Amino acid sequence: MNVNERIRAAEERLRGMFDKIDEIALFNQEKVLKAFQEERIALRHFLPSTGYGYGDEGRDTLGRVYARAFGAERAIVSPALLSGTHALTVALFGVLRPNDRVLCITGMPYDTIRGVIWGENNGSLKEFGVSFDMIGLNADDKADFSAIGRALSETNYRMIYIQRSRGYELRDAFTVDEIGEMCAFVRENGFEGCIFVDNCYGEFVETREPTEVGADLIVGSLIKNPGGGIAPTGGYIAGKGEYIGQVEYRLTAPSVGGEIGSYAYGYQQFYQGFFLAPHVVAQAVKGGLLIGVCLEELGYRNFPSADKLPSDITRAVRFDTEKQLTDFIQSVQDCSPVDSFVHLEAWDMPGYDCKVIMAAGCFVQGASIELSADAPIREPYTAYFQGGLTYEHCKIALKKVLSRLLGE
Repeated sequence: MNVNERIRAAEERLRGMFDKIDEIALFNQEKVLKAFQEERIALRHFLPSTGYGYGDEGRDTLGRVYARAFGAERAIVSPALLSGTHALTVALFGVLRPNDRVLCITGMPYDTIRGVIWGENNGSLKEFGVSFDMIGLNADDKADFSAIGRALSETNYRMIYIQRSRGYELRDAFTVDEIGEMCAFVRENGFEGCIFVDNCYGEFVETREPTEVGADLIVGSLIKNPGGGIAPTGGYIAGKGEYIGQVEYRLTAPSVGGEIGSYAYGYQQFYQGFFLAPHVVAQAVKGGLLIGVCLEELGYRNFPSADKLPSDITRAVRFDTEKQLTDFIQSVQDCSPVDSFVHLEAWDMPGYDCKVIMAAGCFVQGASIELSADAPIREPYTAYFQGGLTYEHCKIALKKVLSRLLGE
């Protein structure tokens, strides 16, 4: 069976799942459209602002659109949030105070946030007197409710921390239903603080967001799902009004909060990207599934397995050798619209404890909603694939990957 035949067979196998993804995209598109209409979005909301940004209607209304779409009371959407890690950091420092304790109930957090939590001589939460405890997942890579219950009975925590996506761990992303179960469980066990969800890579993959099932704050990056491949930078923080107010004081200053913040380039790309995001996310999910099926049939293990709907846009694929891993990453770069000619090498990327190789031939630097892949150079050799603005682009990249792996 040649490459094209393999892909056609995989598409036939996935037809039913693709139909479900289209239904999710339609639901989310209607939800976002309704948020735009209810906020009466007009051309004036795209206008730039300068200086302090007092009365910046585009900035404030963009936050209200996100809040409506995500079922939240309020939201901050800002180009001043420089990455997902930065947005998480601002939110954590906004809510937490010295001597507070946090309990992470989804295992080890992602590499770049570890320095924010436990770093030395860098202004981490630890250095500000915030304790961060962690509970590993059970044998099925799900929340260990018994251990969580014991921890809540023994310690007074200010925050429960949940990471939706897998990071560089070999597990499935958590579904919104699973996050809802975690939220309900900690409340049933007397927790009254803030339930905080790192929502990166998960927006619009399902019909609900964690704020609709009990989370108090969700955080993400605009160069991932909600930016739709158009937002040039930025992040969002959405949830309960009391917590958003606290975060605004950390984003700017305790004396002014959300009253200031300008953007001299205007907000059209942020609005337009969010409007397109449900469709773009569906394209990425379909592309990831297609790649997953084809590689699984070649014997490479996938997370999630290719027979289930994903809960985020990332796919982990385990290879046998470092060369197979780097060949996969290079194949993605070779099919990029930007810097396709670049030969990739692993490097000491900031925030990681080992060398990382990254394919990111993107219009927006580092945009994970665009076709991209990365991998830490360590065993087990696992590539993390994500994004794809169009299904067709994912399919073209898959042809390159399969040809290289099969030696055709």
